[in-house]
Amino acid sequence: MSLRHVEAIANAVLYEGYALYPYCPSSIKNRRRFNFGVLAPRAVVESADHGYAWQTRTECLVQGEQRSMLSVTVRFLQLTSQSAPSPAERQVSQEPWLEATERTVTLNQTNLAALADCGGAMRTPFTFDRLDGYVESSAEWLRPGGFRVCIRVANISSSGDHVGPAHNDILPLAFVSTHSIMSLVDGEFVSLLEPAEEWREAAAVCVNTGAYPVLAGEPGRRDIMLSSPIILYDYPEVAADSPGDLFDGAEIDEILTLRIMTLTDDEKDEMRRGDDRTRQLLERTEALTPEHMMKLHGVMRGLRAGESGG
Repeated sequence: MSLRHVEAIANAVLYEGYALYPYCPSSIKNRRRFNFGVLAPRAVVESADHGYAWQTRTECLVQGEQRSMLSVTVRFLQLTSQSAPSPAERQVSQEPWLEATERTVTLNQTNLAALADCGGAMRTPFTFDRLDGYVESSAEWLRPGGFRVCIRVANISSSGDHVGPAHNDILPLAFVSTHSIMSLVDGEFVSLLEPAEEWREAAAVCVNTGAYPVLAGEPGRRDIMLSSPIILYDYPEVAADSPGDLFDGAEIDEILTLRIMTLTDDEKDEMRRGDDRTRQLLERTEALTPEHMMKLHGVMRGLRAGESGG
């Protein structure tokens, strides 16, 4: 199974908090963006108590064998400043709007048995412009036919002397919305939320820091796990009726879409000047037909096991 099977939910995680309603740079809530999956440089974290982490740790369980192969893809955003603040930004701050570039690190397919037998960790370094980091993977045998897998993502970028203590000072040197997607060949992941009886003890001692691994992809399959900085349930999905990313998974599409339609002309102009993603969001919303709006209204979806409608 490939990345495209979980692309919609992975992109929702990637852009969570990119911009929030009313999607204008001058909005108070958009002056401090991205609170999930932010990995600051290690030097910044260790120099002062900023409240940031410099690494994430994902531990998960695999029911596998000698032939089990693991692939890992790490994704995050790198933020860069526009060349100059927009007129709207100058009204509230001299700080320019930070735009995002998607970054992906793909580890070579690894045999879990060989990784466990070596007794160490495999470290893969990477560099993007001013960012430096590494992905470290390790595995250990738990019993015949079982592994505990650990994936660490670390930011070791040079912070320089110009990094201030403010959130927006640190973001350009941070990995933002950091998450990983793991896939298996000849093996199955174990749900950490609802492990089978024989896996409960091992699942209870898995250590996850800044990461919440859940089964992903087609419900019932166990060959993909998404390790998200946001708490999710197994097999998360984006509603089929959603017209596109709204950058806020806690909102209901219909409510947020109607709010966008009520923005003033000045606010809409500011959205258009913000960056390509906010401009496209506005254009997509304004192009929605009455038929599509009706699809967003009053949709009843099946309840998950254990939930009631009362």
